[in-house]
Amino acid sequence: MSEQQRRGMVTQRIKDASVRLLGYEIGVTELRLMPYIMSTMMDSQRIDPQKINAEERDILKKWREAEHISGGACGLHITEEFWSALCEIVRLGYVDLHTEGGAK
Repeated sequence: MSEQQRRGMVTQRIKDASVRLLGYEIGVTELRLMPYIMSTMMDSQRIDPQKINAEERDILKKWREAEHISGGACGLHITEEFWSALCEIVRLGYVDLHTEGGAK
């Protein structure tokens, strides 16, 4: 029996896309952090430390070390390549929902 994808759910499509785009499989916390980062970039471009937890800080550190992002609370900067990767992964996780193992 097929399961309907829920928003923010890590599916095989998302795992495959993250490996192709980022070089590794993302987890649910990383997937759910991505829309916040996108929203931040479209608004204030400043991360609100009150809105992220320790696990999300670790993910941000990983992204900084990979040079996908720089800055943070004083002003966030993001590479064009990473922005494109976020757009594709977020689309799969929040917009293009489908039934796992079946059609949309």
